[in-house]
Amino acid sequence: MFIDEIKIFARAGHGGRGCVAFHREKFIPKGGPSGGNGGRGASVILQADHDLNNLIAQYFNPRLMAADGGHGLGKGCDGAAGKDLVIKVPCGTMVWQLESTGSQFPTHTGDEEAETEVVPSSFSGRPIVKAAANARAVEIDLSKDTAADHAGRKPVPKGELVADLTTDGQQFVLCQGGRGGLGNRNFATARRQTPRFAQPGEPGAESEFRLELRLMAEVGLVGYPNAGKSTLLAAISRARPKIAPYPFTTLHPQIGILEYPDFHRITVCDVPGLIEGAHRNVGLGHAFLRHIERCKILVLLVDMAGTDGRTPWDDHAQLLQELALYDEALAAKPRLVVANKMDEPAAAVNLKKFKRRVPKTPVLPISAAFGEGMDKFLRTIRKAVEAAPAT
Repeated sequence: MFIDEIKIFARAGHGGRGCVAFHREKFIPKGGPSGGNGGRGASVILQADHDLNNLIAQYFNPRLMAADGGHGLGKGCDGAAGKDLVIKVPCGTMVWQLESTGSQFPTHTGDEEAETEVVPSSFSGRPIVKAAANARAVEIDLSKDTAADHAGRKPVPKGELVADLTTDGQQFVLCQGGRGGLGNRNFATARRQTPRFAQPGEPGAESEFRLELRLMAEVGLVGYPNAGKSTLLAAISRARPKIAPYPFTTLHPQIGILEYPDFHRITVCDVPGLIEGAHRNVGLGHAFLRHIERCKILVLLVDMAGTDGRTPWDDHAQLLQELALYDEALAAKPRLVVANKMDEPAAAVNLKKFKRRVPKTPVLPISAAFGEGMDKFLRTIRKAVEAAPAT
């Protein structure tokens, strides 16, 4: 199963609440406040990994829930911080935030006295309410900040790109964990020596995201169905895509590695066949066109024998039109026109007609099924990739 787009929900861990406690031991019956601080909530982190090639792990686990921080304890013991949840995704993953659903601070649910006192908040400088109770009390932030504000970043508008993970090991904090609340020992002053309140932990950020994979390849194979793209990929690399004499044999992108004698490597991406109207999402449409957006060069593979009843020059024109209608940047990429199936009797005649109808366009004739012209093709591809500008 190949998954290149998935919607997920992520929630970071909440910070632990601070503790209300007082020091008690032999010969010290009335010690000072000793409530510990709450632990930091765990964050949800995405990490790019070049060993992965699709998002199937997130398909089976679309809800990413990080651990909460531990609550503070007596005797000055702080709560344990939550362990960050690191999710590995393929290189080339783009992260789009769909919705920001930051929650507010939790309210105290215990028995509270009617009398309250307003004191400054150590979190944000805004007023808070001190609610006194018999056993403990909590500090409630009256501000309306979202979890994203607490994390030091503004909420992202719906559908906005927030990250593009392209390098192996690159990380992005998807949702920031909430800070732990302060224990009552932090609020002791000369005038208030026995504070009976503490802070609750901050809530962790949460939101919905769309992960979209755009494969990282240097060369993209583009052509009509049954043009021989999978056959070419199998001939130049160790990739073994399904090969059959009918259209749309390839239903998802395939990656192959070209290896040269001097250990130089080039990554090639074979996408499903392009048909008329692909820019309008006809056929597989956008489901695979985005995978060639990162390629340095494009190889337009043309069936020069016209085995499916189409003419090669019309195929070439239609391919360029579909690329331009989908994205002008794709049509502007460096490209190489390769004439495949030159072993067929009609291919030689069609090649002459193609050169007359499409002048000033270099054409490289090959036969992927029989390995003809592969050496020149590999040399040409390497020179084109080295000369292409960085994407």
